[in-house]
Amino acid sequence: MGTSCAYGASPCVRLSHRSHLARRARLLLVFSLLLTATSLDAAAQTVRIGVFGLFKPRRLTLTTANSAVLVAHAGPKALVMDPTAHSSTLSISVAGSQVVVTSPEFTSQAPSLLVTGRGGTPADFILAVPGKLRRRFSGTLLIEADQDGLRAVVEMDLESAVASVVEAESLPGATMEARKAQAVVARSYFAAGTGGHQGFDFCDTTHCQFLRERPAPDTPSSLAARATRGLVLAYDGRPFPAMYSSRCGGRTRTLAELGMPVRSYPYYAVDCEYCRTHALEWSASVSAEDAARLSRRTETERLEVTRKLGWSGVPSNRYTVSLQPGYAVLSGMGIGHGLGLCQHGAAALAQAGASFSTILAHYYPNTSILAIDSRSLVRSH
Repeated sequence: MGTSCAYGASPCVRLSHRSHLARRARLLLVFSLLLTATSLDAAAQTVRIGVFGLFKPRRLTLTTANSAVLVAHAGPKALVMDPTAHSSTLSISVAGSQVVVTSPEFTSQAPSLLVTGRGGTPADFILAVPGKLRRRFSGTLLIEADQDGLRAVVEMDLESAVASVVEAESLPGATMEARKAQAVVARSYFAAGTGGHQGFDFCDTTHCQFLRERPAPDTPSSLAARATRGLVLAYDGRPFPAMYSSRCGGRTRTLAELGMPVRSYPYYAVDCEYCRTHALEWSASVSAEDAARLSRRTETERLEVTRKLGWSGVPSNRYTVSLQPGYAVLSGMGIGHGLGLCQHGAAALAQAGASFSTILAHYYPNTSILAIDSRSLVRSH
């Protein structure tokens, strides 16, 4: 979230309003941290991330990384993958309901493959979809056969997942305060939310949160995650899964506007001066049938149409409809559902000097920042 003048000279809120928000945010942060000063360390918390699901892979390769020794458990068989020896790569495929594991020294079929470090500990490894992508992860890996092919789930430390999301979601050149704000909302989503998946907690796509490789410890994203370690957003004293989007179009949305039920946090419509003065406009042509569905203007209908047209088919829920013979033209603004933090607006606030707590107070009114412990996680493994 840029450090240059690309965002313009005007901040997202007037100076007097920003000063009020800053004072309020500082008071909320200090009060919340005092209340939770005895909270436990969050290091033991983990999240299970389904990876590579968009590719529906039928073949994967697993390679050791950082000289780590891996132990691959396939049914009753186990293979020690020692990078100093020859057994440092596995080929994994699917045959019916079985996972087929092969290497020069090892062949096995089993319903699942579990990969850990020695003694079941987390370890570094490289997982790849041959010919498409490869990523380095740290944690434990479970691979199972399902109707689409292979399902790969990485269980990783919560803070590692947060740093990975900050790296994947932040705009190029994002300032530290913008990254800190992103870290808090990403952690809030992990700590209190659920992606609605079976077999894992969240996926690595925008359905949940973008997640790529964990950044190096000295990178801005890792430093932002470390600086906000354990901090989440709370409403009425309870953490909630904070949602966010890329560009709100000038004003964030409420759940009621999108036809969504209010659960842990109602969300409020707040002004975003950056998106109002730096509008991103788009247009799209859709069928008359899709236009009728989109006229309901709920997020459910928009997502149904985008699944058919592609994720860029209807980029946001802020648009007008012009009916034509047999089709319709949508003219819209923004990217995403518009709930909660606007990433481009937050970048402009940070560029203007706002702290991460001020940014969060602006986009999530009536919330506080809390330090979580393991008991704060709503999900259960």
